[in-house]
Amino acid sequence: MKKISFIWILLVALLPAIGCGQENANPKGEAPPPAQVEREQDGGIVQVDHPEQIQLVTAVARNSRPELVVTGVVTPDVSRSVPVVSLASGRVVEIRVRLGDTVKKDDVLLRVRSNDVSGGYSDYRKAVADEELARTQYERAEDLHAHGAISMNDLQVARDTEEKAKVDLETTAEHLRLLGSDPGKPNGIVEIHAPVAGVITDQEVTDAALVQAYGPNPFTISDLSSVWVVCDVHENQLASVRLGDAADIRLNAYPGQLFRGTVSNIGAILDPNLRTAKVRIEVRNPGIMRLGMFLTATFRGQQQVTRAVIPSTAILHLHDTDWVFAITPDKKFQRVEIVAGASLPGDLQEVVSGLLPGAQVVRNALTLQNMVDQ
Repeated sequence: MKKISFIWILLVALLPAIGCGQENANPKGEAPPPAQVEREQDGGIVQVDHPEQIQLVTAVARNSRPELVVTGVVTPDVSRSVPVVSLASGRVVEIRVRLGDTVKKDDVLLRVRSNDVSGGYSDYRKAVADEELARTQYERAEDLHAHGAISMNDLQVARDTEEKAKVDLETTAEHLRLLGSDPGKPNGIVEIHAPVAGVITDQEVTDAALVQAYGPNPFTISDLSSVWVVCDVHENQLASVRLGDAADIRLNAYPGQLFRGTVSNIGAILDPNLRTAKVRIEVRNPGIMRLGMFLTATFRGQQQVTRAVIPSTAILHLHDTDWVFAITPDKKFQRVEIVAGASLPGDLQEVVSGLLPGAQVVRNALTLQNMVDQ
């Protein structure tokens, strides 16, 4: 009986020691509890059990000129685009240039067989014969008047007939020249020449096609030494663009090259669907800018503004919108919509609106968003 009592007392004495050993052997008992995230009824408010574990950063101020970046396209300068006009109707017998070709002034573009030219030569030859007859009759009348054979009135009538014949001859000859033909070389084919040097940017004629006088222009020649860049600027951004402002142009095809242009026109009519206005920039073309090329244009404001700057990791891109998580006085985190600006060296980024310098935000917004989504 005494032996049993001794064993029982020994077991009771060892129980606390065994319990302490199990507690010390449990690593989970020593680790801090995991952070618990609670989303309040306001979807933009996030509460964390241990907010001190979330790393924050303070937005700093930076003075800079505001920038506006928009997309655009290269188009021809309308004032440097010249239509090729045919004054004679007829059928095309030869085309010597094609769309995109570079031509010089007075180069032959196409040849047309025209009844207008044939009729013009007919009128011209008749005028030549009439003028020769009128001149001969006038010279005879002068001789007769000198010998008293005809009156002064008959001499004046002969002179008048000769003058009118000269006018008809000059008119028919000039008509042939306007049609592109030489009065001294009868030919039913008229050649249409380039009025200026440039690039064929539009072609409305094919082989054997019919050309109408004063009808659709067979070609359009554009001088591409200077081109237009046409951009779409949204209504709420128009205040950032002024006439005469400089703009930086970067072509998608040549992103490493920078071109400078000047704003020459701001559209007076907004697109009713897109709520954008056309902004026109005049740019000198070094020879690599081609019509239809896509590009980005950067406009810079006249005055400096102060904006907040934060690490780029603090900005969360979600549903085509930029957000940051700002800490509230009661140690909660509020998701705030911002408008992100230009990227800066050191993985920093400007904030155009939505955040003021001095505000504290979560350094890594994606980390907190992942905690919320779990």
